[in-house]
Amino acid sequence: MRVLHIITGLGVGGAEQQLRLLLRHLPVECEVVTLTDPGPVADGLRADGVRVTHLGMSGNRDLSALPRLARVIRRGRYDLVHTHLYRACLYGRIAARLAGVRTVVATEHSLGDTQTEGRPLGAGVRALYLLGERLGRSTVAVSPAVAARLARWGVPRPRIAVVPNGIDLARFAFDPEARRGTRAALGLPEDAFVIGGIGRLVPGKRFDVLVRALADLPADCRLLLVGGGPQESVLRLAARRAGVADRVLFAGERPYLPDASPGPALPALASAMDVLAAPSPEEAFGLAVVEALAAGLPVRYTSCPALEDLPPRAAPAAARVPCDAAAYARALAAVRAAGPGERTACEAARHYRITRSAARLMDVYAAALAHPAPTSRSPQKVGSA
Repeated sequence: MRVLHIITGLGVGGAEQQLRLLLRHLPVECEVVTLTDPGPVADGLRADGVRVTHLGMSGNRDLSALPRLARVIRRGRYDLVHTHLYRACLYGRIAARLAGVRTVVATEHSLGDTQTEGRPLGAGVRALYLLGERLGRSTVAVSPAVAARLARWGVPRPRIAVVPNGIDLARFAFDPEARRGTRAALGLPEDAFVIGGIGRLVPGKRFDVLVRALADLPADCRLLLVGGGPQESVLRLAARRAGVADRVLFAGERPYLPDASPGPALPALASAMDVLAAPSPEEAFGLAVVEALAAGLPVRYTSCPALEDLPPRAAPAAARVPCDAAAYARALAAVRAAGPGERTACEAARHYRITRSAARLMDVYAAALAHPAPTSRSPQKVGSA
């Protein structure tokens, strides 16, 4: 089987790194097209032996990308096209139809109740999404919560398949040597209590809550933010105003794998933390929370569908906290007072093994190939992004 994955960009993000991890475990021949931004994850995919094509799309309304993408699909003679992220899902579904490929699967990575990938979910975005969705065979939701949102939008339930995000348990296992080395590299004292925050630095992640909470915590507490994004300057200003600028460390975007990137990779940074705090009130899955649990970290979170879909005993070190600075300060102070526990992966982390996710996705592929989308609908009737 030959599968083409189409994604909006390949910078360091959760969906992008999830794609790379997934391709390492899918037992089929895969290639990737990125519409824009062939960033570090593109380099990593190439290092893994995956062919990556950069389409060079100039913006959301670059309609010239459609025939270019259709030509790539036609030349590749792919059995199935798999799209990821909003823009790639829309353009990829249309281009696949233009190229004569009827078996199209799309993964919905980031659909929240009020936004998707930072876009407010207005009537126009919703209508365009549903028009494009009809051109595919199946839409993959990364959690039952996302599946329920898709159904409320009007996507027929038989077209929705749940395939959770997956993690590499072995890679995230706690490593005391990595903890010492990473802390030394970042200038973090060995005895500091390090609060981790992992994700894009955007308003929806609410890392400002952690900055304000830090001001109410003892001086040995540090906040380690892992990720990049447009709110970094806002968070730096908030830290200065709160008087904690010297206790907040911005590690930038970090890959899952060391590759050729300077500095520690994400698993090493997780080993360096003492707790993960995730104050985002709206998540599609909560990948950072599951990865932290794989590293044996206690977790305090506001929204995590991945845990909400499992019994509480699956993640005894995780607890829900309101998206409020005072509530997070109290919760994190309690974790600090309790002292370090055993750093082993819990049942929830083991439940989301990447091998299990890959096997479930192969079932989706098999079903899609057995029943490809009908040919009656015309992609020319679908508007631009």
